[in-house]
Amino acid sequence: MKQLTLSNLIGRCIVSCMLVLLTQLALSLVPRFLSASSLLIQLPLSALLLLVVIGLGGRIRRVLGVHASAPAFVFFSILFVWCVYVLVIRKAAVSHVMDVVFNGEVAILIIGLCSILKSDPGLEMYGSSEDRCIEDSTSGVNSQNQELELSDSFLGKRVRHCRSCKAYIRGLDHHCPAFGNCIGQKNYILFVILLVGFIITEGSYVACSTQFASKFGIFNGTMSETSLFANLAVSTTTFSILQLVWQVPFLTWHAYCICFNIRTDEWINWKKYPEFQFVDQSQPGQSCREVRFTNPYDRGILQNVKEFLALTG
Repeated sequence: MKQLTLSNLIGRCIVSCMLVLLTQLALSLVPRFLSASSLLIQLPLSALLLLVVIGLGGRIRRVLGVHASAPAFVFFSILFVWCVYVLVIRKAAVSHVMDVVFNGEVAILIIGLCSILKSDPGLEMYGSSEDRCIEDSTSGVNSQNQELELSDSFLGKRVRHCRSCKAYIRGLDHHCPAFGNCIGQKNYILFVILLVGFIITEGSYVACSTQFASKFGIFNGTMSETSLFANLAVSTTTFSILQLVWQVPFLTWHAYCICFNIRTDEWINWKKYPEFQFVDQSQPGQSCREVRFTNPYDRGILQNVKEFLALTG
């Protein structure tokens, strides 16, 4: 994996922070001009505006030749939402217990994000005499032959190649740009726990912001506070709801993967892996064969759930 210098890392963090501020300020325009509209109307408009701003931000970055960091964007988004909570939402009769719980959830998210950034997803070593990592594999004409040889040697061990990291990962599920790391056998549980943490924290924020909305008459045409902070409180609420819209199905998908002992990469690219191909030849002399998907690692839903609970417990 490519190592960034300190100056490049600081520059990417600054660009990511600016993108977060631009995105959140743009989302605050929706409640600013549509304060009398319901949440059901503001949500799709906020989603459309979010896509437009992210698209324009990406195009501007390419024109200027600057780079951002997805993990830094996630971190500053968490920090921004937390600042809005402290400055605005907490004033709206949020109980002391709920306040402590939400602040604790944010702290755990930040710790979990830092942990998964530097976690080992399950990098595989190669070479008996040289204890080198796969991510340092040579480039050029021999790299393709080397990759094929390594793929054959790892056959049946569930070691997959990540093109983003240029590394071989045991139990590779996917490369997660938001966390800046591969999700593999060694950090998959941490990834699932962190995903659950995001859902719980965003749900808590929406619950707290609902009290704020009730107090100031938001979404019913009687909004008594039209300051920038109030608009940011509404926009961060819609932002959290939009995150929940995709994170909950994403968590459901990973629950399915856990139950059936399958990885996302294996499900998408099963034709690349011979162990997932079942050849059906009805008659001995028949040349036409049917290749179908089969999961050789599936040992039953109950057993897989027990294994996952044993690992997490």
